[in-house]
Amino acid sequence: MKAHLKDYKRSIAAILKVALLTFAVGLAACSSKDDLDDLELNDTPPEVLYNEGLSLRVQGRLRQANDKFEQLDRLYPYSEFAKKSLVNMAYVNFSRGKYPEAISAANRFLTLYPGNDDAAYALYIIGQSYFRQMPDITRDQEATEKAASAFQELLQRYPDSEYASDAEAKLRVAADQLAGKEMQIGRYYLEKRSYVAAINRFKVVVLRYQTTRHVEEALFRLTESYYALGVVNEAQTAAAVLGHNFPDTDWYKDAYSLLSKGGYEPSENRGSWISKAFKGMTNF
Repeated sequence: MKAHLKDYKRSIAAILKVALLTFAVGLAACSSKDDLDDLELNDTPPEVLYNEGLSLRVQGRLRQANDKFEQLDRLYPYSEFAKKSLVNMAYVNFSRGKYPEAISAANRFLTLYPGNDDAAYALYIIGQSYFRQMPDITRDQEATEKAASAFQELLQRYPDSEYASDAEAKLRVAADQLAGKEMQIGRYYLEKRSYVAAINRFKVVVLRYQTTRHVEEALFRLTESYYALGVVNEAQTAAAVLGHNFPDTDWYKDAYSLLSKGGYEPSENRGSWISKAFKGMTNF
């Protein structure tokens, strides 16, 4: 019985040895094949990978095109074709609605090649990607702020680029939304009679977003808030500046009426920050 048990154990051990040897040989074969495939892939010239990516892009096969450009960037990271691939990755991901990926590729391009001729385009892609993610006015405006920042940088660094005109138009839209958000919060504080907090919000609109449609209401709300606090001279100045710049608006009529009820009228104090804000201020 014991002899049979020993023979059984030897048989099991022999089978295990054979199985392990077979597995090792198979693994080595697979590894060799993978290594061979990698060598073949590494031997593909960068210009071939780039042209394949361009061909896929033209065909509208954007995911495959992006994979090809990523492959090129991974294999030849500092080649001239990798530089071109980064720009293409930004464009392809933007076209696919993959905005974070587009922004990442464009930012990498700007970091590696800040003086390149395509830097203006990379900034434009960043601005566009954030612009497409702008939420409604009730939500956090981080994407709007980043869109405005990218477009503003583009206009400052490349004012004559082919993207400048569209960037300027979109910057106005973003600025209007940012001003609208400040107005929304300011009105909330005003309703709560937190006048100082409200003034701080309306002040941002007057100082930073004078070219938006919100500035007229902001001046009226400043009149209203300062008057409620009893700071009559600033209320008068806000109304006077409103009347000087937007005389035919209902906002000015309301400001004038509000002051008249207390026996006051618009009167500009040229030393006030409100008055100074409208002299030589640079806006979006």
